[in-house]
Amino acid sequence: MKKYADKKLFVFDLDKTLAESKQPIDDEMAELLRQLLRSTKVAIISGGSFAQFQKQFVPKLTTGNLEHLSLFSTCGTAFYRYHNNGWQNVYAEMLSRDERTRILKAFEQMFITVGFKVPEPVYGELIEDRGTQITFGAYGSSAPLPLKSAWDPDRKKRLAMIAVLEKLIPEFEIRTGGTSSIDVTRKGIDKAYGIMQMEKYLNIPRKQMVFFGDDLGPGGNDHPVIATGVTTVSVTGPEQTKEIIRSSIEV
Repeated sequence: MKKYADKKLFVFDLDKTLAESKQPIDDEMAELLRQLLRSTKVAIISGGSFAQFQKQFVPKLTTGNLEHLSLFSTCGTAFYRYHNNGWQNVYAEMLSRDERTRILKAFEQMFITVGFKVPEPVYGELIEDRGTQITFGAYGSSAPLPLKSAWDPDRKKRLAMIAVLEKLIPEFEIRTGGTSSIDVTRKGIDKAYGIMQMEKYLNIPRKQMVFFGDDLGPGGNDHPVIATGVTTVSVTGPEQTKEIIRSSIEV
């Protein structure tokens, strides 16, 4: 019997679940997803922007039953689906100019409070405006994975930063993301919010979903999903995810 045969929607985190952080999915993962999409609806949810999906994910899935695939970027604040041979935006909850300004000023004040010094060099943007989300990356948005992974493996640095930010901008949702990031969105928006948007727009009850992620523990950016009641599966990385997908497409 296929694993999770009772589920109508497979939901995957992206970084460290389907691919290494900010890296493209490999050819084997792409083929397994194509096979899964033949019979099952799939949603991908990530703190990354749709532009990041286009770098990391979309180029490897140019064929297959893409109508079965839904992409929820920046923790579900934007939703893209494949229609008429292209990706179409269904909704995007953009931050206002005033909201962006308040968030950026809060980061500047927080850096002073915790004594954070901007590293040299910075790879990409230190603070990235993703439209629906503002994201800080300790070495920049395009930093090499080994550098990012070594900076804050136990989250202590980021949790100290978040404690300061929560006092400066309590009206926003602030959480760790990836290996060295902090994501800021409007209050109440996290991956649990994304799950509820899937239920609404895909018309699939939560009990018929299964979520796969690498960061389901307390404080992890996948952890809020648990509160939605969907079946959750913790994975250690892309190789374990491949094993699960194989067991789900076996005849």
